Amino acid sequence: MPDYSPIDFAVPFFVALVLIEMIWAWRRRPQAYEPRDTLTSLAFGLGSSAAGLLTGAAVLALSLWLYQFRLFDFGAEWWMVWWAWPLCFVLDDLGYYWFHRCAHRVRWFWASHVNHHSSQHYNLSTALRQSWTGFFALSFIFRIPLTLLGFHPAMILFVGAFNLIYQFWIHTEAIGRMPRWFEAVMNTPSHHRVHHATNPIYLDRNYAGTFIVWDRLFGTFQQEGTERIRYGIVRQLGTFNLFWAVFHEWIGIAQDVWRAPWRHKLSYIWRPPGWTHDGSRDTSDMIRARWLERHGETATDGAEKPVPNDNPIAGREKPA
Repeated sequence: MPDYSPIDFAVPFFVALVLIEMIWAWRRRPQAYEPRDTLTSLAFGLGSSAAGLLTGAAVLALSLWLYQFRLFDFGAEWWMVWWAWPLCFVLDDLGYYWFHRCAHRVRWFWASHVNHHSSQHYNLSTALRQSWTGFFALSFIFRIPLTLLGFHPAMILFVGAFNLIYQFWIHTEAIGRMPRWFEAVMNTPSHHRVHHATNPIYLDRNYAGTFIVWDRLFGTFQQEGTERIRYGIVRQLGTFNLFWAVFHEWIGIAQDVWRAPWRHKLSYIWRPPGWTHDGSRDTSDMIRARWLERHGETATDGAEKPVPNDNPIAGREKPA
């Protein structure tokens, strides 16, 4: 098997697409890019790549060790089993959905994933905001089931790279809606804008990587409406300091665990972001439920709302 990743070949295309989007934004939507924000995103990407180089060998070694306990064996020439590749891709994407959902619903995982949501802008450079602390957060455990099923770790890493490549292009406001059949199956810019929004109706929705069908199946899908999207996190950082952006939630966890009564300490790690034992902060469920109550709706998980505008970008009010 080759010792390179598909991402190595994709990087020049990433750069070219960012430059193209910058030209588009300069002419059509100047608010889409902010120089300091973009530099922070680029630094995120570099730091994440460095962290991956430092920890990737350990994850691969663990995966290869676990591979000997696999339930099924595709043979010595596993890379020649053609049908295993698409099957691995689909199952890996399903695993990504559950990782992503846990990364929003469990504060420990959120501390690593919040990096990706820390920008108040939504453009292709935002996709580069990848975690530096994923290894520390043990995010790799979500791929262990595939290894134990019998998929070789190299195959898992390969299809995972293609999943990440697919997700790059959906971080844009330059594309409104895709054809209806495509939107029904695949993750798109419209679906992923919802995921990056802080609007109450959009919180913790559309966790998909490549296939939006997982959100439709598990009740976490929300369609994009005409309301202007506000990006970022519920409690915005208010700074472009790179290291604060990377580590602020880990620091917050440490502070909360230190101050909390003994019976609540673990809850500040494993409960959803925003949970407090005294109710002094809000979780996304609480924020969403209040919004739905004010609008005369029932707070049911995965409720879809009608979208009267086929081109949400064209009809959206410009950000402040």
